[in-house]
Amino acid sequence: MAAMIEREAVIVGGGIGGLAAAVALRRAGWEVRVFERAPEFGEIGAGLSLWPNALRALARLGLHEQVLALGTVEAHGGVRDRRGRWLSRTSAGEVERRFGHPLVIVRRADLLRVLREALPDDALCAGTEITRVPDAPLVVAADGAASTLRERLYPGHRPRYAGYTAWRMLTPFPALTEGAVTWGHGERFGFTPMTDGLVYCFATASVPPGSFADDEYAELLRRFAGWPQPIPALLAATAPQAVLRHDITDLPPLPSFVHGRVAFLGDAAHAMTPNLGQGACQALEDAVTLAACVSEQGIPAGLARYDRLRRRHTQAVVRRSRRLGRIGQLSWPPAVYARDTMARLVPAEMTLRAMTPILNWGM
Repeated sequence: MAAMIEREAVIVGGGIGGLAAAVALRRAGWEVRVFERAPEFGEIGAGLSLWPNALRALARLGLHEQVLALGTVEAHGGVRDRRGRWLSRTSAGEVERRFGHPLVIVRRADLLRVLREALPDDALCAGTEITRVPDAPLVVAADGAASTLRERLYPGHRPRYAGYTAWRMLTPFPALTEGAVTWGHGERFGFTPMTDGLVYCFATASVPPGSFADDEYAELLRRFAGWPQPIPALLAATAPQAVLRHDITDLPPLPSFVHGRVAFLGDAAHAMTPNLGQGACQALEDAVTLAACVSEQGIPAGLARYDRLRRRHTQAVVRRSRRLGRIGQLSWPPAVYARDTMARLVPAEMTLRAMTPILNWGM
């Protein structure tokens, strides 16, 4: 075990991965401080998916029940074509039977609040930007896809554009009972019910990077108002100011998730496209794994083990998510036809079985 004098950690970044790492380390007896550059701990965002692997990680943090109480189990979901016809469908029951937990949709702000409230106030330092490696036995770089510490220690390893942009929004629409992603030609629109009668919606379009519109809500209407229901109704119920837009990126593979006494975690280590819904899930896995490794084996050996356990796995998820995004964004009509035909022919059971290497973490 690591000597108690070593059990001090500085976490750079107060997002999901950084806060989860702080909770995990503190539960293992570490003194932790979390530094966040923003004036307060929080995050602009909409909803996120917590798959069974993430729920098992939250159970290791003692927060599983709290998060479940704030989320919504996705009863049914699947993929539709541009005409609204189902290509594939899955149910929460099938996911839970295979992996022990359902797929849960939560508001990002709610998950952050649960993680933040699991830490003492004096461990949280907002409004502090860290540009150099702090003087601490263990430093956790959880400062996001544009990580300052990664740029310092691994210069040139920057996020790359995935080829499409995304809009996200929370929309009041209590009538919706199931989610879906509709595939078009170089465009997609997805929606899933959440708590309090809200629906998390997202849309994508293949455009050059930085192609932002003066009125993003009007741009959504131009692109998607003619799509199959309930998409037009969801857009009509969306407040224009609720629309967020950002270009989708992911991170080329790092040579290591460890540099000296610094461990990279979450988006700072393996930023990925959202196509598998695994960004937050993998960050939670990172946090639990890192705390266990350094607590059981000490810092040098524990960091080496963390790198062995997490780097290959998460980089495979990054690649798989990028490939799925390319498939979803196909625009050439013959390729779209072939994609939709194949999706219709593949049984839902096979789709879930293909997710096993990701969703069985912690089983």
